[in-house]
Amino acid sequence: MNTKRLESLKSMLEKDSSDSFLHYAIAKEHESLSQYDDALQHFLFIKDYDQTYIGMYYHLGKLYEKMNESEMALRTYEEGILVAKKIPDFHALSELNNAKLNLEMEM
Repeated sequence: MNTKRLESLKSMLEKDSSDSFLHYAIAKEHESLSQYDDALQHFLFIKDYDQTYIGMYYHLGKLYEKMNESEMALRTYEEGILVAKKIPDFHALSELNNAKLNLEMEM
């Protein structure tokens, strides 16, 4: 795991705290370090301030699954499905539908 990369991303975020891609990249780095609460904060920032950043919904849902928060994961997938239909982004829609279906089958 690369904590140097995480520090570099955080440094870039200081220059532009609203950059969704940087929040996403930092969330994924935290997730790779099993720092789920930190990852969650960055995903939730994107969810609050950039609802059309469609990739966030899939990865936030998967994070919730890792955190044993199945209901939150389902809700996140459902929200992402609505956004994917609205944008439209059929690739993301397919991935979110599959993730939701797989989780529902496990529950």
